[in-house]
Amino acid sequence: MRRPQRPSPTPDDAESAPVRGNLPAELNTFVGRDDELAEIEPLLRESRLVTVAGVAGVGKTRFVSRVAALMEKRYCDGVWIAELSAAQDPELLEHALVDALGLTDHTGRPPRAVLVEHCAGRRLLLVIDGFEHLADACAGLVRELLRRAPRLQVLAAGRRPLRVDGELTYPLLPMNDDDAMELFARRAAAVRPGFRLTDADRGTARELCRRLDGIPLALELAAGRLRALTMEQVLHRLDDRFRLLTGGSPSALPRHQTLRTAIGWSHELCAPEQRLLWARLSVFAGQFDLEAVEYICSGDGLPADSVLDVLDELLAQSVVLREDSAVGSRYRLLDTVREYGAEWLRAAGDAERLRRRHRDWYLGLATWCELDWFSPRQAEAAARVDSELPNLRRAMECSMESPDEVHLAQYLAGTLWFYWVGCGRLSEGRHWLDHVLEAESPYDHSRLKALWVLGYVSVLQGDPVGAVSALQECREEGERSGDATAVAYAVHRTGCLSIVTDDPVRAEELLREALARYRETGELNSNVLMAQVELGMAVAFRGDLDEAAAICDEVREICEDHGERWALAYALYVLGFAALRSGESGRARRMLGESLSIAHAFHDLLGTALSLELLALITAVEGEPAEAAVLQGAADRIWPSVGLPLFGSVHYGKPRAECEERARAELGDARYDAERRSGRRLDARAAVARALRDGAGDTRTAPESDGTVPEGMPGADPAGGTRRPAASRTTGRGGPELG
Repeated sequence: MRRPQRPSPTPDDAESAPVRGNLPAELNTFVGRDDELAEIEPLLRESRLVTVAGVAGVGKTRFVSRVAALMEKRYCDGVWIAELSAAQDPELLEHALVDALGLTDHTGRPPRAVLVEHCAGRRLLLVIDGFEHLADACAGLVRELLRRAPRLQVLAAGRRPLRVDGELTYPLLPMNDDDAMELFARRAAAVRPGFRLTDADRGTARELCRRLDGIPLALELAAGRLRALTMEQVLHRLDDRFRLLTGGSPSALPRHQTLRTAIGWSHELCAPEQRLLWARLSVFAGQFDLEAVEYICSGDGLPADSVLDVLDELLAQSVVLREDSAVGSRYRLLDTVREYGAEWLRAAGDAERLRRRHRDWYLGLATWCELDWFSPRQAEAAARVDSELPNLRRAMECSMESPDEVHLAQYLAGTLWFYWVGCGRLSEGRHWLDHVLEAESPYDHSRLKALWVLGYVSVLQGDPVGAVSALQECREEGERSGDATAVAYAVHRTGCLSIVTDDPVRAEELLREALARYRETGELNSNVLMAQVELGMAVAFRGDLDEAAAICDEVREICEDHGERWALAYALYVLGFAALRSGESGRARRMLGESLSIAHAFHDLLGTALSLELLALITAVEGEPAEAAVLQGAADRIWPSVGLPLFGSVHYGKPRAECEERARAELGDARYDAERRSGRRLDARAAVARALRDGAGDTRTAPESDGTVPEGMPGADPAGGTRRPAASRTTGRGGPELG
């Protein structure tokens, strides 16, 4: 769609030219929305009624005005905009449309009859904006006009659909990052001549746009504050965004002059139970699902069996957004909408009760996901925790605020061990485990579990001092309190530490002891299987490849019986190691290829890097030294996100040294270094796809070229890079970002 150029009327025809609409001239540049403009055009070809629905301040008015201007030539009788926010009485709705169409009628006919007669024989586009408070009356009028005027088309803009037969609804979402940045920069330049974004302040601007959800109204109000403040000051003051973001254009509609009035307009249109649910939903961080809403938000004034209907109304009014994900339908509030609801929740004195109810739900969720980790639902458990991570973070923060509830934060941080370790979150896991263990608390099961998990994470990060401290404390206090399970885990992880610190004999002794303790307590889960895998690794390091293979073959059988995939990947790693050392490079490649596929699907960076290291050696053995160097470079890029490369271990590092020696001898130092540097430029997805090939030849079991992973497995990081915790949006409590 292109904006038509309107020729200026000449003096001779100025009075005789027919009026073809009342589109207002644009006072400033329309920014972005190219994809949205392209998407709505076919809808307008398909239906005579299209409603653009979206949250307050998302730019619906400006968007439909732009659409109307770009399509103006299609309507020989013009494009007419009716702004209805000022019409408070439904009985005045028809008069407002008569005025908008510029009609004059001095007869006694009802205004509806005038409208029908005028539209009946004309081809025109009627744009209706701000109808939410008159939705029922407006729907009835539009329905009749469309029936009686076959060439009429209506484009509506509001916070909910009209719900008229044949209506197509187009949800207008907040601006994408690039469009939001451009809008902010253009509006900032209008109030501060010469303003332009530099490389130095682009990061601040991007964070500001993100904190404002990409809502155009909020961005424009924030840009207006640059008359008096720097971008850093505006960003710092966003914790009180409703006080900060005021002072819109005096020519703007009243509801568009401050962020509070824009959101408040939506709030006023809600029924009491909708306002109550809105307030209670503010307790969530990030996405949430219906089951969580029904448990957490039901209660006084909102029966559980009414929650779905009330939520559906908030969805219809664009207060709540729906998003489809790997774990089903999810919902979320934009931050600005959430903060408005949170103000009402605090004013009602119900915030603390809802926060604890929220915390209790996510404690239960983490417990079930830990159980599901050792089952065919392992992939679903990983995906569920991934989608719920902002809420799990908030639950830990909530528990840390009271000394009497610290043990719940410790329980939650420990229960999520499978996610920290198995899904590429070692750094964040270390953050939370350190944080929850700083607080004084009794040495109950929760604290002991957090201690052995901290020891486990420390081992994998290559921090033996931190590991020894945590594991020794866990064992001593476990023995003192009679917690046999905690002692078994402490012994197990101490054995794991012995492997990576190059003492396989001691490791074998401790791991056999741990397995005996697990049998005594009846423990069987992924951790127990990993103890067997690590025992197999220790046995392999001391040279008994047959026993190592036998141990890991048993693990493989148990994994298949229970649908366990994560521990299977490590069993396959040991089997691949044993096959390689036995001279069976083809078998080793098959084992390690499957191991790599599973590890990458879980975003297990440790498993991915370990498999890449061995596949690099296999590639060198098979006569592809350049490709081997590339794979080593790819592993180099991943290790900093895990911890100390190859744990600083001589045993784990030996395959890398052998690979480098072979490849350097055949390529020469300069070529080897160049190929390894090229490998460091590969992200995780590209590295895995490349490794799962016959050398540099045809693909074997690589993921699809678009980066998809095996069916039923959680997706890898879309960026292919490292996922790091960000700064918390809930100031004063620390921890990773809630979002």
